[in-house]
Amino acid sequence: MNIWRYEIRLLLRARVAVAGLALLALLVVASLVSGVQRMDSQREAIARIPALQQTDLAAVIAGHGDSTDAGNAAYYTFHPTWNAPSPLAFAAVGMRDVTPYILRIRALGLEAQIHDGDTFNPELALAGRFDFAFLLTFLLPVFVIVLFHDLRSAEAESGRERMLRAMPSPLGRIYARRVVVRGGALLACVLPPFIVVALQQGVSAGLIAAVAALTVGYTAFWIGVALLVAWRGRSSSTNAATLVTVWAAIALVLPALSHVAIERAIPVEQGAEIARAQREAVNQAWDIPRDDTMQRFYANYPQWQDSSPLGDDFHYKWYLAFHQNGDDSVAAQAAAYRGGIERRSAAASRLGWLLPPVGMQALLTRWAGTDMAAHLAYQDRIRAYHAQLRHFYYGYLFHDRPFTADDYGKAPTFPPGSR
Repeated sequence: MNIWRYEIRLLLRARVAVAGLALLALLVVASLVSGVQRMDSQREAIARIPALQQTDLAAVIAGHGDSTDAGNAAYYTFHPTWNAPSPLAFAAVGMRDVTPYILRIRALGLEAQIHDGDTFNPELALAGRFDFAFLLTFLLPVFVIVLFHDLRSAEAESGRERMLRAMPSPLGRIYARRVVVRGGALLACVLPPFIVVALQQGVSAGLIAAVAALTVGYTAFWIGVALLVAWRGRSSSTNAATLVTVWAAIALVLPALSHVAIERAIPVEQGAEIARAQREAVNQAWDIPRDDTMQRFYANYPQWQDSSPLGDDFHYKWYLAFHQNGDDSVAAQAAAYRGGIERRSAAASRLGWLLPPVGMQALLTRWAGTDMAAHLAYQDRIRAYHAQLRHFYYGYLFHDRPFTADDYGKAPTFPPGSR
């Protein structure tokens, strides 16, 4: 026990080590606070949706409630959807920082609405904002380098290693204790703050344990890299330069090059192109004979074909029909786009087996529900909800049922199937 206490005191006497550990602890707290604030802001925005929706709906009813045409309600009413963050999202913000987590939709063509909501190319997101996952993935290895680059070289350069060899305890055991003490100090700066915040956020014990185990394993990987370099017997400065080069290659350069290679190997059409194609199809529909539009619509949705024929006047069922035809015209493009994104995500995940920083990010965002798969799942919920909205309004339009002010409150609500 006295030997372990000596190792701890030896570490605390090293000013650089103490300053590094203090800085690490400060950065850990800052990353956690940043993530929690970001998620709290998103939760607050989502919590305001019901009240804002009621205000918006009241304005629509005031402006169009006297009309009995369900098309006015379908055209002017926006329906909110949202993707609530998971309890662990504070630790790995992931895609939530660069993709919409709230999207208001209408019963018109959906593809343009979804892809207009993507304000960036989601497949190009890399490191993301400063959060706990960023700190673990990119900054923690730097502190490992600070504490371990001179593990042996400092003793050799000061001449103390000869004295250590003369001690009864084997030299390897002495260095092993030092590794445990320094590694434990790093983890003591990282894990307790995370555990405290995770418990406050309601993260399950199993998930906390999984993140802790992943952190220990990732730290052990970088300690192993540092020991491989440190045991070569070079000077401390050489060891530090070598480790920084290895860190830059593994954590920065190789992941970036790999992502470029994945993008070239799996070409994906941009979402904006799908939105543009859908809009062009909708705009061209004004010049197509209305009967042709309706026959195309009925061919895909025969359950509505018993609707009364169109007259000479404008009818919203024709308008909504060619919007849906526009969606159908880009369905193959949308499926190819989604398939390409999924293949890119899968390739990036497989890359994590070769590059631990990539694997670290992939696992944390997956557990936090903030990865690309979670974003695509949100889009699936939007599509399911949009189908319910269309069916609701179609029931009035295609059966010529009057739509009154009381019917606004009967529209489906998000999530799909809820009331």
